[in-house]
Amino acid sequence: MISLPLIAVDIGNARIKLGLFRGLSGEGLPEPEAVLALDGQRPEWGRLAAWLKDTVPAQVHWWIGSVNRPVTTRMLDWLRDHRPADPVTLLGAGDLPLDVRLGRPDMVGIDRLLAAVAANQLRAADTPAMVADLGSAITVDLISSAGAFLGGSILPGIGMSARAMHEFTDLLPLLDMTELTDPPPALGTSTVEAMRSGLFWLAVGAIRELCAQLSKDLDRKPEVYLTGGAGPAVAALIGPATRHVPHLTLGGIALTARRS
Repeated sequence: MISLPLIAVDIGNARIKLGLFRGLSGEGLPEPEAVLALDGQRPEWGRLAAWLKDTVPAQVHWWIGSVNRPVTTRMLDWLRDHRPADPVTLLGAGDLPLDVRLGRPDMVGIDRLLAAVAANQLRAADTPAMVADLGSAITVDLISSAGAFLGGSILPGIGMSARAMHEFTDLLPLLDMTELTDPPPALGTSTVEAMRSGLFWLAVGAIRELCAQLSKDLDRKPEVYLTGGAGPAVAALIGPATRHVPHLTLGGIALTARRS
């Protein structure tokens, strides 16, 4: 058990998400006391410094899961300059309490594996699970009834699709569609409304179909967990048993620290 308070850091391509955990005892999925989100392309380190000053004890242990190497290097440099006394752990696949049934676990996005660690804490015993993560890319992954990560699917995220529509056409505008919250009407009565409809329902339909395809050969109906840039309303559209867990990856980092 780690002795210091923990800051879990999920470094993605679009966002950096940080969560403060003071106590890691108990059996459930740890919940962060405070969270901060930074732009993954242009992190505002001043915002991080202010958040730390207002929120964080004198010394903490940083546990980092990253799929963005350049930004990770910049963050490690910042920590070295501004928090030199804080220990830092940069997580790899081999550090996680997870059986990965793939040939190269080290080539799987650490965010996908950390979400699986958290899902294993939430799912019922002997019940398979799926995790849909709506980030820069959308991933839908399958976890066996024994808790093994089996792989899954990767497709463009809604923000990436919106950017492609703008860049590969002459007249379609660039929409901010990084978050999926309330469903737009399927019938768009303007170009922008039609784009929002198509982007939203494309993502929802893809996740629903992938969940159906991944479930076909299972003996039991899997539990489904949704995280990333989505809300409870979107989870309900995926299926009635789908659960929205906003800090699934941060929780997986905290669980990894708790079991270290």
